[in-house]
Amino acid sequence: MKERAEDLLRDFVSRADELLQTQDRMNGLLAAVVALAEDLSLEAVLDRLVKSACGLVGAKYGAMGVIGEDRSLSHFITVGIGEEDIKSIGELPTGHGVLGHLIREPQPLRLHDLGQHPIASGFPPNHPPMKTFLGVPVRVRDEVYGNLYLTEKDGGQDFTPEDEDLAMALAAAAGVAIQNARLFEDSKLRQKWLEAGLELSGQLIMAPQPGKGENLDLVAETALKVSDSALAVIAVPTADGVLRCRSSLGVQGLQAGQEITASDVISRVAETGESLLVRDARQVFADEVAEKLGPVLVCAIGHSNSEDGVLILARAQGSAAYNQAEVDSSSLFGSRIGLALDLVRANALREQNLLFTDRERIARDLHDLVIQRLFASGLSIQSLRRYTLDPIAHERIAAVTSELDDTIRKLRDTIYSLRTGEEAREPLTSRVLRVVQEGSRSYSVAPKVAFAGPVDDAVRENVAGHLLSVLSEGLSNAARHSGAQDIRVTVSASRHQVELVITDDGCGFLEPARVSGLGNMRQRAELLGGACVIQSSPGEGTRVEWTANHQ
Repeated sequence: MKERAEDLLRDFVSRADELLQTQDRMNGLLAAVVALAEDLSLEAVLDRLVKSACGLVGAKYGAMGVIGEDRSLSHFITVGIGEEDIKSIGELPTGHGVLGHLIREPQPLRLHDLGQHPIASGFPPNHPPMKTFLGVPVRVRDEVYGNLYLTEKDGGQDFTPEDEDLAMALAAAAGVAIQNARLFEDSKLRQKWLEAGLELSGQLIMAPQPGKGENLDLVAETALKVSDSALAVIAVPTADGVLRCRSSLGVQGLQAGQEITASDVISRVAETGESLLVRDARQVFADEVAEKLGPVLVCAIGHSNSEDGVLILARAQGSAAYNQAEVDSSSLFGSRIGLALDLVRANALREQNLLFTDRERIARDLHDLVIQRLFASGLSIQSLRRYTLDPIAHERIAAVTSELDDTIRKLRDTIYSLRTGEEAREPLTSRVLRVVQEGSRSYSVAPKVAFAGPVDDAVRENVAGHLLSVLSEGLSNAARHSGAQDIRVTVSASRHQVELVITDDGCGFLEPARVSGLGNMRQRAELLGGACVIQSSPGEGTRVEWTANHQ
């Protein structure tokens, strides 16, 4: 009887210990779940998940592997291994062996000896020994977000079914915490884009004397910062339908004026006005630019088919892809900035109309008042001839009359230049200077420009469009490929022909590596009844002579 009582007592104490252990574990699980909700930062949630799981089941080492879109481990967060040991081990796991098995089959897995599993891939040098293993999937809603890995249970024991249940319960709670952290980070990201767009819109609209090139540089700089990108490019369609770089910041930068191929992605964005994510940079950029770039985000500036062009953002190779929140935010950003640029243009046009109206008034006053009075004064002076026979006085009267006639002619020229209408379009010389300025902004060499003849008056608008495109292409080639220290541009016009000459003292060439740009120059010249002659030799620079008839 006494022995039976002792057995019952021992059994009772054992069960009481089990109840206490279970209570301790439940308390630990509850504390771990509460700890997951203490910080909404995703990195903090994942780190706290691994630490809580190790303490809950008594594991020496723990890790959280986040599954990327290519079904490999994109992030790997560890606990129990020091920074120096991690560096000595080398690259973090990407999802081979048992870790890959859990990715393919997201079910709980307990092992007595990790190294004895049929698909175990072994450990790299300097990796601490690991034997007992417990792995459970972490789900966010119906999606497997990653896997929780635990090894080396205290005392060398195997992980128990109770450990598995606790880890699964913690993983379920972590799924909710991860989802909340994702939503929180998305909201911060959207707020960051929104604030950047609002601030930039105000800067563009309030700029005292906005210039299109400076505005686009400011847009590219803001987008580069807010998106954590490595490259920001703004490409704008030109009058001849070619897409050209107008601003570029960051690594692997494109040069201003450089032609960008209108790929299917860029065309779709320009037509629809909706942002698109591209994972292969070669779908947007040439191979020499794309080789060091990773994911690319293309968004329209303004509405569909807007003259403001597209904004192209790219991250370095191996960087995380843009998420959906960034894609949506970039679309809103581009729409807002496009509206701001439209307002800037509208304000500039309004001020220009006010200026033209004022010029018209001044021209009318000069014609109706000043010229008439000068003409009357000239007639009065001429009438003085009959009052004197002195030849010296006659010479003086003739000189004064001639000066008045010359003054009237100059006033008429001034009135002509003040008139609005067809003559009010921007002079070709100003457009040439602007193209040279924009095209050389990214280079250390500033081209020298000279004009000869009636460039503004003699050259028709259709010829001017071709000339500006050839100038942009020629400057881009000279600045990018020649290594020149001196670049000269001369535009001369006669009654029947206009000539553009671009010379540089660069390296020259025997045969151009890429003839497409030079071929385009020749085609434009032939279309206008002119010619394009390119003279070059290694070490002696290059001379491009482009002529066109404008009659």
